[in-house]
Amino acid sequence: MLFRSADIFADLAAIETQFHHLVRTVPGNGLIVSNGGDANLERVLKRGCWTPVERYGVTGGWQAGARYADGFDVLFNGALQGRMRWELLGEHNAANALAAIAAARHAGVPATTAIEALATFKNVKRRMETKGVAAGVTVYDDFAHHPTAIATTIAGLRTKIGKARLIAVLEPRSNTMKQGALKDQLAGSLIDADRVFCYSAGLGWDAAAALSPLGAKASVNENFDALLAQISDSVAPGDHVLVMSNGGFGGIHGKLLSRLTARSE
Repeated sequence: MLFRSADIFADLAAIETQFHHLVRTVPGNGLIVSNGGDANLERVLKRGCWTPVERYGVTGGWQAGARYADGFDVLFNGALQGRMRWELLGEHNAANALAAIAAARHAGVPATTAIEALATFKNVKRRMETKGVAAGVTVYDDFAHHPTAIATTIAGLRTKIGKARLIAVLEPRSNTMKQGALKDQLAGSLIDADRVFCYSAGLGWDAAAALSPLGAKASVNENFDALLAQISDSVAPGDHVLVMSNGGFGGIHGKLLSRLTARSE
């Protein structure tokens, strides 16, 4: 359960209560597919649940086993169900695949069939979407806009690019992020990036202070054009620029690619 609704609910306990109400509406012949590694969800289920539960991400449930360049093994209760050929990056995407397979199996689709079908799935836009390559620099767009998603998205790209430089560009745009409810978790979510650029316009908190644990590798700017210039001047061939926002971010992807193209001509 992701605490990303501070602008709607008073606190995490209020969110858990709403999920508890939802759980109680699922009939006994249904199925609840739950992230077994999430302590918040476990608390919700312990408050009362009369529906069968299958968990993913834990021993005794659905798991991603051996990993390969093009996917992973799918296990259920420790038994191999098949090999998932999966192009989507990140643990969150692997978890989504496991949840989908579990739900399909409950609906009567054999796990082997679900695995085969999922292999044909193409990622949606704004989920590690490659926007272009210019001057040897690859620019991505991703909807990640809160610490949990930022961390998993960066981890997924790191797995893909290895030791190449990963430049994280963040716009904390959602109401929750603008309010600063998650600002203390932000630096930790960006720790695996080699450079971090944050657009701070409109924030009600000090982004520079929040990112200070990252030291010199973090830069904060409230001026869009200045931020764009900073990023353009900092990248080099072979770098990967990951832009994260739940909005259009002023078209920064195309503008950065245009600058890089002009620079290389």
